Amino acid sequence: MTSRPFFERLSDGLKEFYVAPYRRTFARARRDEDDLFMLLVFSEALGVPNPAAWYTLELMPELYERFHDWHLRMGMEHSPLDHIGCC
Repeated sequence: MTSRPFFERLSDGLKEFYVAPYRRTFARARRDEDDLFMLLVFSEALGVPNPAAWYTLELMPELYERFHDWHLRMGMEHSPLDHIGCC
């Protein structure tokens, strides 16, 4: 069993030291972007006019699985869509 060189381990440790405080910030930013994307895709179904509805329509089946978690995170207790009965 060969061990990794000292400088490679040191580099990995320093990288973790500098990245760790920002990991939560990056995760929150990604979640916010995902929430905005879900709103864009489902906006037409929610009654909000969407100029890109034709292009986002084909993405809806891919996002149905994540819809339940999204609407709970947005503060909606029940699904706002009649044709998606996830609750």
